[in-house]
Amino acid sequence: MTTTLYGIRNCDTCRKALRWLEAAGLSVTFHDFRRDGVPAGRLQEWLRTLGVDEVLNRRSATWRKLDAAQKQRAEEDPAAMLREHPNLIRRPVLEHGDTLCTGFRESAWREILGKDAP
Repeated sequence: MTTTLYGIRNCDTCRKALRWLEAAGLSVTFHDFRRDGVPAGRLQEWLRTLGVDEVLNRRSATWRKLDAAQKQRAEEDPAAMLREHPNLIRRPVLEHGDTLCTGFRESAWREILGKDAP
C-alpha cells in the first residue's frame, strides 16, 4: 500500500509525522509543497473528499496576514488560493491507500494505519 505525506519539509508537525511514520516501519514518499508544488489534481480530490473546512487552515499565520479581499477569494476559489499559498493547506496531508486525512493526530493515524503503528 502506498503512503504519501504532503507538507513542508521544515514544518515541525510534518517532521514529527514523518518520524512517527518511519517508526511505524512504513515506507513513505514525502511531497514538499515548496519544492514540488501543490499537485492540482490531488488538491481538487482533497477538497472534494474532505471539504474546504478540513483543507483550508484558517488558523494559520498566513491566513491571518491575508487581507479581506484575499480571504474572500479563498472562500470563492479555494483551490487557486491554496496553490498560490500552500501554507494555507492544513498540514500534513496523509494519503494511505484510499484513506485521506489532514493534520497529525496520533489516535486517528493509529486507526488508519492499523496496529503496526507505534
